[in-house]
Amino acid sequence: MERRHRSCEFIALLQDLDAHDPAEAVIRLIMDKHSARTSKETQTFLGKRPNRFQYVLTPKHGSWLNIVETLFGKIARTFRRHNQVQTWEELRDRIQKGIAEINAVPVVHRWKKFEALTTS
Repeated sequence: MERRHRSCEFIALLQDLDAHDPAEAVIRLIMDKHSARTSKETQTFLGKRPNRFQYVLTPKHGSWLNIVETLFGKIARTFRRHNQVQTWEELRDRIQKGIAEINAVPVVHRWKKFEALTTS
């Protein structure tokens, strides 16, 4: 989890995902229209890994906010358990643990309308 969201942090995330998942897997990222995904640096990185990443862009009408709000509600109710955290690192660790628990039993969301962009 990064405090900033520049191209270099986005590329570092992609590198982590690339190293973590099997080489033959396509990694799908649900994203908004943030500019980090279209920067020259990001495009150079993606050009070295054709067909490895696929962007699924969120709908323009904003329904993706409902999914994000639901996720944050789940975070507040479950793994954060309304406890105060003392440090940034403690908050990050709790969030990462909770995401690991959520990912252990994933629920696939199907957009009714979406834009998909496959990098090449």
